[in-house]
Amino acid sequence: MTVESTEDAAAGTKGFDLARLLAERGGERYELHARHLNHQLPRMLHTIGFDKVYERAEGAYFWDADGDDYLDMLAGFGVMGLGRHHPVVRKALHDVLDASLADLTRFDCPPLPGLLAEKLLGYAPHLDRVFFGNSGTEAVETALKFARYATGKPRVLYCAHAFHGLTTGSLSVNGESGFRDGFAPLLPDTAIELGDLDALERELRRGDVAAFVVEPIQGKGVHLPPPGFLRAAQELLHRHKALLIADEVQTGLGRTGKFFAYQYEQGVEPDLVCVAKSLSGGYVPVGATLGKDWIFKKVYSSMDRVLVHSASFGSNAQAMAAGLAVLSVMEDERVVENARATGDLLRSRLSALVDKYELLHDVRGRGLMIGIEFGRPKSLALRGRWTMLQAARKGLFAQMVVVPLLRKHRILTQVSGDHLEVIKLIPPLVIGEREVERFVTAFTAVMDEAHGGGSLMWDFGRTLVKQAVVNR
Repeated sequence: MTVESTEDAAAGTKGFDLARLLAERGGERYELHARHLNHQLPRMLHTIGFDKVYERAEGAYFWDADGDDYLDMLAGFGVMGLGRHHPVVRKALHDVLDASLADLTRFDCPPLPGLLAEKLLGYAPHLDRVFFGNSGTEAVETALKFARYATGKPRVLYCAHAFHGLTTGSLSVNGESGFRDGFAPLLPDTAIELGDLDALERELRRGDVAAFVVEPIQGKGVHLPPPGFLRAAQELLHRHKALLIADEVQTGLGRTGKFFAYQYEQGVEPDLVCVAKSLSGGYVPVGATLGKDWIFKKVYSSMDRVLVHSASFGSNAQAMAAGLAVLSVMEDERVVENARATGDLLRSRLSALVDKYELLHDVRGRGLMIGIEFGRPKSLALRGRWTMLQAARKGLFAQMVVVPLLRKHRILTQVSGDHLEVIKLIPPLVIGEREVERFVTAFTAVMDEAHGGGSLMWDFGRTLVKQAVVNR
């Protein structure tokens, strides 16, 4: 054997081998997180029995080592709009890697960002330009910066209970104190209630408001604004020379049955629109801020300001290829239409259960963004158990529903927010009647157990109560 071949063989045993690494160390996943990452995550997962080991995923399903399938009604918090590992998106990423492009030179104008921007703007013809970043919170940060610079005003209004991200700027317009506590001082921003036009006008009269940022449907709790609110808010804002920012990070790209959720209200044309999540295809982080020409031209007003706002990995070829592939699939497979039709079916099936179960109070949403709200029952026996849970911590009953959906029925869902008795369904937009039937059947079984006094479910409730008391 030659020296060269010996060295090659040695390199083969010492080189990076992902499959071997996962085979050797994959079983340590929860220990590694506890030791090196957020130590509370594995603790929480162990407590509620969500400490599963998923071996693979495709579309709207996961599989464990035993070959059992799990229905995904969470879509990675909305990231997996097309489900996992869509073949068209996978091929696009293989193609862009194989092309060995001269990416991120910083001093050229590659075609893929321009092509993706052109395609995105086709869905919002009143907008003109796009900035590409790496996430939803970065898209919101961009919108906040652009609005303040373009208007010359410092303050941004937002809605109570809103969620726009967790970096410092977007945290300033986050309507939940649990996320904000301990991170002050934040930007000079002010919250109003969703739908409160009087409060909006009162703040605008102060003359220092740059913009109002709003989710067309609030993710926390799945709350829709009153009909006509966005149009009226837009008119008030423009009258006071302020901008409307639509945060479509979760609601955009077909989630609600239209490409953008603001399109449900005629005449609404936001000045800035933020998107992310599904645009990634579930592979490469990407965020985008769409805006009007005059705003971009004011921010980038001279060659001296050409890099006044940028992102090191923004517009990278892999993210752009993924985004282009996602939009192509959405058109070819009529994903938006499917989200609307399947969402209507799922919502109607669940709404029909409200009169049957006294713990079930409301089903709301649009498309495949659905909130299931629980509330105080009327019967004495159920009311006592409900009161026990509420005294310990609001939101425990919703958690009691989420857990058996996973452990007994192999369906992954989420509680819609801290201290909320609401389950939010944001499944991949490619689900159909089969998945609707599976979820409704499982949800009905869980509700039957809860109303019938099933001991296993309420015993778990007592476990959650003890955990809530310990964490106080």
